Amino acid sequence: MQRPKPIKGIRKLAFKRRPVIDEVVRETTSGGIVFRREPKTGAVQILLMQDAKNRWTIPKGHVEQGEEPKATAEREIREETGLKEMRVHSWLGKVNFRYRRNHTLVLMTMHIYLVEGLGDSDKLHPEDWLNDIKWLAATDAVDKIAYDDIGKLILMGMKKVREGKL
Repeated sequence: MQRPKPIKGIRKLAFKRRPVIDEVVRETTSGGIVFRREPKTGAVQILLMQDAKNRWTIPKGHVEQGEEPKATAEREIREETGLKEMRVHSWLGKVNFRYRRNHTLVLMTMHIYLVEGLGDSDKLHPEDWLNDIKWLAATDAVDKIAYDDIGKLILMGMKKVREGKL
């Protein structure tokens, strides 16, 4: 039996190469797993945001030159959510990942803090680029979060909340 001949041009289609990486950059971001006690029941809730690509995530952003990651987390939470009052309890850890931006490989380090939302935490003013923002039960937040590493840090944070009776 004779093998069928390949369709002309299929090689170009099937083996299309990605553009060459011209540079590698390191970037640092910082953010927070923001929690509160639900006013009526006392249940722990987590604040999540839905980004422009419909992924649920935490408030975070780039560390500016001369800025400490803890200060960045507070600034980004205020800017992205409109939450005014908060208390940073502890550093939970960091997440390392990489992605491509055109011809650049970005090596990202994200510092994550456990942050308690205080004051009138129902009055949120999300930035325009966000699709949604809401307080979710901690278990629902772990299920919705788009990134497994952040989900694990949410669980660690909830353990600290329970043990520290925050």
